[in-house]
Amino acid sequence: MKSQDTPESGDISAEEFRKHLRAVADWIADYREQIAERPISPNAKPGAVLAQLDTRPPESGTPLDKIFADIDRVIVPGVAHWAHPQFMSYFGCTTTSPGILAEMITGALNVNAMTWRTAPAATELETLVLDWLRQWLGLPNEFNGVVYDTASISTMHALAVAREEAAPNTRKVGLSGRAELPVLRIYASDQAHSSVEKSAIAIGIGEENVRRVPSDSEFRMDVSALREMIARDLRQKFQPMAVVATVGTTSTASVDPVKKIVHLCREHKMWLHVDAAYGGGLALLPECKWVTDGWSDVDSLVINPHKMLFVPFDFSALYLREIDRLRRLFTLVPEYLHLRDPVGAEINYMDYGVQLGRRFRALKAWVIWRAFGRERLAAIIREHLRLAKLFAEWIENDDRFELAAPVVMGVVCFRFVAADETKIDKLNSDMVEWINASGRGYITQTKLRGHTVMRIGLGNILTTEEHLRNVWQIIQEAASRED
Repeated sequence: MKSQDTPESGDISAEEFRKHLRAVADWIADYREQIAERPISPNAKPGAVLAQLDTRPPESGTPLDKIFADIDRVIVPGVAHWAHPQFMSYFGCTTTSPGILAEMITGALNVNAMTWRTAPAATELETLVLDWLRQWLGLPNEFNGVVYDTASISTMHALAVAREEAAPNTRKVGLSGRAELPVLRIYASDQAHSSVEKSAIAIGIGEENVRRVPSDSEFRMDVSALREMIARDLRQKFQPMAVVATVGTTSTASVDPVKKIVHLCREHKMWLHVDAAYGGGLALLPECKWVTDGWSDVDSLVINPHKMLFVPFDFSALYLREIDRLRRLFTLVPEYLHLRDPVGAEINYMDYGVQLGRRFRALKAWVIWRAFGRERLAAIIREHLRLAKLFAEWIENDDRFELAAPVVMGVVCFRFVAADETKIDKLNSDMVEWINASGRGYITQTKLRGHTVMRIGLGNILTTEEHLRNVWQIIQEAASRED
């Protein structure tokens, strides 16, 4: 059956488009207003969504009314609603009304921001929002940035430049068969993100050459242990290449002592990359400027505005001192892109990474940051910090629970302890599963010092103290089931 919306060839009619656009706009507004009434996550088994859909590729068009009905019937009930105000898992990956509007415009424009010529506004807007963010972060003028999708990709690019510094000419001849090169080492704390290993795999260093440094009692990298590890590797003829310091670790949001690590890296001529994907957003708060200690002396830094700065997923900003090192490593212009740009159009962002085609990500950041301004962004972050401290107080006042880590940002790690010690790990894991299956709250679990702990992460712009109290009540219900 041929869709009535679609002619024999070409797009749907302008009239049909306007009708469905209005319907989608109303649907989005309703979804945002009523999201707190939805179950947060489905309890369906794997394959449940696919079982409700036709697996045969369509031969003829389907009316958009039917397609959107299937979205309501199958797709929406089959997702975890990250924008739900009681979704407190992972890190805040929130969206905003201005962000949604900007994403709609980005989809309509659908430009490829690979060069200035292919997308002048996209290129110059990316340069602008990156400089706004640089100023908010307090990075010196010699730092310049580029936008990727996630911190994993940003870190990979930073470590690729570090590899080129440690093993010159790798861009041209690679690493294999070069007897003059020692084995290269990368160092990160035992709390750092797994993207460090993935980066090592991708750039040819190897997963086993990522050295995990012990952390201290507050889950920060132990600099004395790092120094000893580097000395041991040097005695064994390995070459220390880079350190990845974390500002806002994955499990606890702890902050490595960047300033101390800077001195050690300079002593051994090592690259220092800071993973501030989550915690970098604190720099917008004047009272939290301590988080930027040492940043002006690092070689690279990544921050994900899609975590704490309310840009819809995905948007990751990598900053490098002397960013030309990144361009020299990755610039490779095929003949079909040899276009003479006007004088002054020096930036072609395709030269700063492995990706050629690039989304117009800068538009959504520009819209949101203009709509809110730094003061409003800071106020929202400040409220999330207050809620985290409040939740920690509730934990401390209930003798069935204990805090499992210091509360540094909008992350709280805690543990149910009112049980036989041999059963506590399983009980904490079971409680997380029960809470999430309820559809009324969503949290995560992690391992700290070998013990299973529960974890909440605040960052959703829709979350209020009432929502936090609701989740705490659900956690208490789960605890009562184990008493």
